[in-house]
Amino acid sequence: MAVQITAVEQGSPAAQVDILPGDTLCAINGHSIEDVLDYRFYMMERSLQLVLSREGKEMHKAVHKGEYEELGLEFETYLMDSQRTCYNKCIFCFVDQMPPGMRESLYFKDDDSRLSFLFGNYITLTNLKRREIDRIKQMHISPINISVHTMNPGLREKMMCNRFAGEALGTVYELAQSGIKLNTQLVLCPGINDGEELRYSLKELLGLYPGVQSVACVPVGLTKYREGLPQLEPYTRERAAEVVRIVEELGDKSLAENGERVCYASDEFYLRAGLPIPPAEFYGEFNQLENGVGLVASLEDEFSSALALEEGDSRERRISLATGVDAAPILAGLAQRLREKWPGVVCTVYPIVNDFFGHTITVAGLVTGKDLLAQLAGRDLGEELLIPSVMLRHEQDKFLDDVTLEEAKAALGVPIRTVENDGFILLAAFLGEEE
Repeated sequence: MAVQITAVEQGSPAAQVDILPGDTLCAINGHSIEDVLDYRFYMMERSLQLVLSREGKEMHKAVHKGEYEELGLEFETYLMDSQRTCYNKCIFCFVDQMPPGMRESLYFKDDDSRLSFLFGNYITLTNLKRREIDRIKQMHISPINISVHTMNPGLREKMMCNRFAGEALGTVYELAQSGIKLNTQLVLCPGINDGEELRYSLKELLGLYPGVQSVACVPVGLTKYREGLPQLEPYTRERAAEVVRIVEELGDKSLAENGERVCYASDEFYLRAGLPIPPAEFYGEFNQLENGVGLVASLEDEFSSALALEEGDSRERRISLATGVDAAPILAGLAQRLREKWPGVVCTVYPIVNDFFGHTITVAGLVTGKDLLAQLAGRDLGEELLIPSVMLRHEQDKFLDDVTLEEAKAALGVPIRTVENDGFILLAAFLGEEE
């Protein structure tokens, strides 16, 4: 296989040897190039022998560059071929619970191992071919993020509605035993893969330490759009507390035996159970922040450090902050702590109830623009509105429902500042300062 070059960066090593847009890259140092992982792995050496094709004629180019220096080639897509979709039909899949009429990209189910390494996406392993497993081991691509859900093969097949899902668990063992670091997640469904099944899964994964470097346990997210889908219930206070108890019990055991806790329940489980969030030191290296594990502890710890470094003053500022139902009490508490040093800085926190997806969805990252505008209309928002950056897509310009940030500013008549989950950035936003 070969890939066509669409652009060559001016002044780059590739440009210096007269590689042109339209040329086809066939091989680097004798290795065929099929996608972005091949390209990025083999182009890092100092001396490269490139095989290309131009108008059907084979060419050879020798390139000498700095180690890890970019070669300077661009291709039609980042992956250099099509993105791989997920063929599972997981009983808890959030994409299957999306309402109609949203942008097309929100209905795409990603299950691409390359995106796991490059961007931290989670994969199920059911798409991986033998060549790709061998390549991960050969290139030592690490870490790989894996949606495990259960280590019981038969149960995994039922939960993912894929007869190969249980067999794919063998790859978890193979990669971990080959020295590849794995971050894993278990999406827990009440009465299905929690309880004793959870205990079994955690024991199996912890047995693969240090290959498995983290396990995140997160509750299933259930929207109101589940017609025709399997019957699932949200976590009650009691069942959430049971999950926390099991995860902490096995985490304590791992900490005693390995020096690392490894497995964690997400912040959502603690909040649903009405339990206090553990302190920052509980979470080690915070390997699972993207899964909502330790977000609260990290934010509170950073905010405390930021407060300790600043001297209060007499400035006056009235602002507002909108967030999900779960995070609202926590952020209100931080806003109150702020006033101990800055009595004139007043922040009103507004929890946004998720009417769009349903009231069982309580996280900030799934708040839509329509809900935000409807619930803040006519409110006193002060001189600036703060919102978590996770409310917007990666480009930071639109909410999930395609309401733009600019439209929200115009409708509410107030400047809007997006704030990352960082205590120092949050303090700066409260005070109206630059990050």
